[in-house]
Amino acid sequence: MLVLTRKAGEGIAIGDDITIKIIEMKGGGVRIGIDAPQNKKIYRQEVYDRISNENKEAAQWNPADLDALSLNLSLGKKKK
Repeated sequence: MLVLTRKAGEGIAIGDDITIKIIEMKGGGVRIGIDAPQNKKIYRQEVYDRISNENKEAAQWNPADLDALSLNLSLGKKKK
């Protein structure tokens, strides 16, 4: 892990297309700005961890259970 010290107004370049800039430091927190291409997905760490865990759980499903769920959903739509 690279650890850097930056002051407000200073930044960090990641590759040719991502820049992180320190916007403000107050009350024990740091506000940062991230300039990156729109096709780059940027998440807060806790959000990324939650998405990752949910994806892992979804991958654990038994395909037979998914088929049964799909069948139940399609039968429910036909009744309406």
